[in-house]
Amino acid sequence: MLILPVRTGMLKAGDDLAAAIVQSVALQSGDIIVVSSKVAATVEGAAVELAKIRVSPEAEELYRAFGKTPQHRQFVLDETARMNGTVIRTMNGVVLTELKPDGIAEGTLIVPNAGIDESNIERGWAVGWPRDPVESVRRLRRELMKKVDSVAIILSDSGLSPRRSGVTAFALTVAGMDPLYDRRGKPDLYGRDMVMTVEAIADQLATAANSVMGNADERTPAAVIRDHGLPMTEFTGWVPGIEREKDVYFGVV
Repeated sequence: MLILPVRTGMLKAGDDLAAAIVQSVALQSGDIIVVSSKVAATVEGAAVELAKIRVSPEAEELYRAFGKTPQHRQFVLDETARMNGTVIRTMNGVVLTELKPDGIAEGTLIVPNAGIDESNIERGWAVGWPRDPVESVRRLRRELMKKVDSVAIILSDSGLSPRRSGVTAFALTVAGMDPLYDRRGKPDLYGRDMVMTVEAIADQLATAANSVMGNADERTPAAVIRDHGLPMTEFTGWVPGIEREKDVYFGVV
């Protein structure tokens, strides 16, 4: 498997993300392109100037208790509400949120600050996920398939894992491939049937791509994964999760 960095200049609202990818890497049929959700949101004009946000008493309370700015806290609350979410807790200045975006078939997403980031964005601004992450991958795939026969898109973000230090990456939405690989019923090395294993292929590829994309000043908003051996499909949507009652971490974290 090859992972090729997609290096670009500074991308801003209105820029053509598909064109930037094509200019950086000569795409081939079967490529999987992993794209930063923050970059997709930026070019789509979803970044927010914090000074223009109207602050509620709840946001003021969060600010007084945990810092940041009242406007940042309000943006987190606004995005949490937009994605049918709730605030679970606040710790070390981070608001842990549980989100159920429109269109997600199963499960929820537990993420810090409703996915909002103030890094890699102009000072005084913040950016979260695209307004419609499913449409983002669908549209980008459609544009790139004007250049090659078949590609898949993964929209990724960085995140945290329980009891682990540092960030990895995970997939929000995909287009053109199945995000999960069900191994249940398949034999292991000793011929025993697998009982529980469902591989989170899209999440695995998102983290692999993040190793070349980085999280700082790399100017590498995407990566192309090639020679992966995975089939292209017509699946487009949120990566399915699991309901909290089935989550082994439920009640622990």
